Amino acid sequence: MTSELITPKIPYTEFKPVGRAQEYLTTVLESGNTQGDGPFSEKSVELLKQITKCPKVILTSSGTDALEMAAILAEISAGDEVIMPSFTFVSSANSIVLRGGVPVFVDIDPKTLNICPKAIRRAISPKTKAIMPVHYAGVACDMTAILAIATEHKLKIIEDAAHATGAMYKGQHLGTFGEFGALSFHETKNISCGEGGALLVNDPKAFDRAEIVRDKGTNRKQFLLGQVSRYTWVDVGSSFLPSELQAALLASQLEQLKKINHRRIEIWNSYHAAFEQLEAKGFIQRPSLPAGCEHNGHIYWILVNQTANRSKLSKHLAAHGIQATSHYECLHTTPLAKKFARTAEDGLPVTLNAVASILRMPLFVTLSDESVNFIIQRVCEFFY
Repeated sequence: MTSELITPKIPYTEFKPVGRAQEYLTTVLESGNTQGDGPFSEKSVELLKQITKCPKVILTSSGTDALEMAAILAEISAGDEVIMPSFTFVSSANSIVLRGGVPVFVDIDPKTLNICPKAIRRAISPKTKAIMPVHYAGVACDMTAILAIATEHKLKIIEDAAHATGAMYKGQHLGTFGEFGALSFHETKNISCGEGGALLVNDPKAFDRAEIVRDKGTNRKQFLLGQVSRYTWVDVGSSFLPSELQAALLASQLEQLKKINHRRIEIWNSYHAAFEQLEAKGFIQRPSLPAGCEHNGHIYWILVNQTANRSKLSKHLAAHGIQATSHYECLHTTPLAKKFARTAEDGLPVTLNAVASILRMPLFVTLSDESVNFIIQRVCEFFY
């Protein structure tokens, strides 16, 4: 006897293409040219330049690829330390480990769950090469403080802005503060092409090399532009280029960015207002938006006051067909961390608490007001 998987009535996330997705995909299929660097790749790059105001945008097959490219371009090498939060996806750490570098895990701010600038400063050593801020949930890290630290200690900044397409800090798009920034267009993100990403290159000295690294370490781009008579292997690199099918879907979604983020922020605001009294009574903690942050409604999270209650609340919602989810595990407690990484301070208590108590509410652009109200009612009834 086989057990059937129960599909939630309200999933945590759901992707439904908007805009001209079908038209663009059909155009690519009918063209007979599905490899990358076609017209929709160019269109996506131009749209991202308009959105981010970044002078150099490289499309990649994933946000992971973008981080791995950034680590190459930042010249991370054996023994170099890169400070990052333990509360992040494994791609942040892998991008450094693959270059022989050492992720140095530090604690997070209890209000935003973003990397703590004071913890960064305490973790700096003679081996420190870079800082990797992760803009969790599309809410900016304290880039004013982080830039000051980087300048003082002559450190590079690689921004993991996987959550942050369309999000700003003091009027500037996230991912454009450091030398490099990585965006993700995975199916769970606000803007998606199934799998995809982009590297924002803010250091003009890295523009030409970024093209080479992206294209398997060859100077193919220069060859196509007639700048060299033949193309060959000139640097390290890999095949980071997405297909034209991915680019077509991406372009159709980027055209709808303002509409998508507006709806997500509406839902985020509904949760935030409805849960104010739960926070006032000490049942939960809500997200905090520091001054200067313009978020994109990527994630609405709460921290439940006790781990057991997080589990009970999750089961309560599941019983009503609502899929609310936890998030990252602590990277600093994993087996690979003991082999490849360093934890800057004992415990990282804020990170441990966040991992044990976080619960993310369903949030996607086609989620109806009726469903949002139903979720809110089920959450509130659990505590009352």
